[in-house]
Amino acid sequence: MKMLFTLTLVLSLAMGLFAADEKPAAPTTVVHRVTGLFDSKREAELRMTLANSLPDVELVSIDYEHAEGTFRYDPTKAFPGAKPQDIVKRFDEKLRAASVGTFGIQPLFTTPHEKLQRIEIPIVGLDCRACGLAAYEAVAKLEGVEQATASFHDGRVTALIDPEKTDRTKLEEALKAKRVQLGTP
Repeated sequence: MKMLFTLTLVLSLAMGLFAADEKPAAPTTVVHRVTGLFDSKREAELRMTLANSLPDVELVSIDYEHAEGTFRYDPTKAFPGAKPQDIVKRFDEKLRAASVGTFGIQPLFTTPHEKLQRIEIPIVGLDCRACGLAAYEAVAKLEGVEQATASFHDGRVTALIDPEKTDRTKLEEALKAKRVQLGTP
């Protein structure tokens, strides 16, 4: 038995499967901002997308209120060849491709949470998730919007904004441009 173990170890070293002084990289836990979480029901879709298309990335938890996800992955395995400063970009590219553009990964908020202002805008006429996605994208892409949600179930769009960069009027104009009907407050 000892001889079999020794032979296996020697063959593994010879084949380069183990390096004498090298340990496999351990997965890292990282928090990223997640785009596309316009509805709390999207978490299950995000988990399924990761499981099917990015199996080396585990979703540990979601902070839906701040649109942040805690992920566990070994960057060298999940994003081979990527430089550390390019990990978020590579993760975003892979997730966008896997989700047909409905999810993305971004760096964390640039404005501290306590400085953000919450805006709720009533909407009417949205009757499907695709409509919710369109309303979400109209608002989420505006400069100064750190996080957004859109729920056709609740009849509202919610955004966390940097009040120095945008305001309620700009959000409403973006929604009207996408032909989203605003409700009364």
